[in-house]
Order: sequence, then structure tokens, then C-alpha cells
Amino acid sequence: MYKKYVEAGIDEAGRGCYAGPVFAAAVILPKKFYHPLLNDSKQLTEAERDELRPIIEKESICYSVQQIDNIMIDKVNILQATFLAMHAAIDDLRIAPERLLVDGNRFKPYRDIKHYCIVEGDGKFASIAAASVLAKTYRDEYMKAMHVQYPQYGWDTNKGYGTPFHRQAIEEHGLCTLHRKSFNIHSTASLLFD
Repeated sequence: MYKKYVEAGIDEAGRGCYAGPVFAAAVILPKKFYHPLLNDSKQLTEAERDELRPIIEKESICYSVQQIDNIMIDKVNILQATFLAMHAAIDDLRIAPERLLVDGNRFKPYRDIKHYCIVEGDGKFASIAAASVLAKTYRDEYMKAMHVQYPQYGWDTNKGYGTPFHRQAIEEHGLCTLHRKSFNIHSTASLLFD
């Protein structure tokens, strides 16, 4: 059904995080692309994702990774911010896709390009899996860099997700400028620092 069209796989990373941007990737793969490791990024180890990223970047026809920051997330909500990131990634592709394969069950239509929402699509379609790997690795890299500035939150390991350590750090230190205030993260600490 899909294979006669130029397809872009679309996926995001970081929707459920307490802090940092949401990232989205769009990837157009060659029709016969195959790699034995390629799968839903959540099913892969960090080392496997890091191994796959340069392969996807080199062998894809084209790809784009974009982000929407926590300020915009707070302004428009996380779902709309995710759509903005996905649309920005599609905008940045150097080849216009004819079909969009989107992981999940919701998507805001992009221009007049036909899209298909595919639940657990990152485990079913190589282009979506590739997008999931790129979105995840780019976001993890960003959060590790932000950990240097805000080491108290443990972003080098939790990547901004609401782990017990991260929640406890918020209790102790308050929220920083990268936290998503609209997520109603409760903290008894009153300190908000830059």
C-alpha cells in the first residue's frame, strides 16, 4: 500500500518529560534499506541507538531533526508542540515526501500530504524506527549537555523524565528555566533559578 510513494517516517521523543524540548525527526529511507538492529528506539540500548544514528544519517535519502522548547510547550501544550516539531522536521527535508507515516494515533495534517497514523509504528516501519532513533539520540544528547549546567537534576541519566531522583531534586532545588511549568510539577521548594 505504501511502497509506491516517497515516504517519510515521523516520530518524536520527550513528550512525557518534565524538562527540556520535545524533539521530532522525519526520515526518508531508500526502499531497500535494512539494518538488523533497527527497531523502536525504546527497545534498543543507548549503545545500539548510538551505533544506528550515523548509519541512518549516512544511508537515508534525507532526514531532519527539530525541537520545540519548553517555553513554547507551556504556551501551546505538549500535543500541539509535538505537531509543531513534526511539521518543522518535514519542512526541513530536502525532498518533499508524498506520504507521511506517523508513529502514534494523532497527527495534525501537514499541507495536502496524505498521512497515516500507526500505533507502535516504530516497531513496524523502518522509516518510523529510524526517526525514533534520531529523535531520541538528539534529545538525549541535548539533555546530557544541559546536565552540565543543571547537574542537580540528574539529566545525564534521566534525560528530564520524572524519575524518583528527578522528582526529589525538584523538591530540594525547585524548578529551573528548562522545566515545563504547564506540566504542574509539584514542588515544595520555592526557588526558581536561571
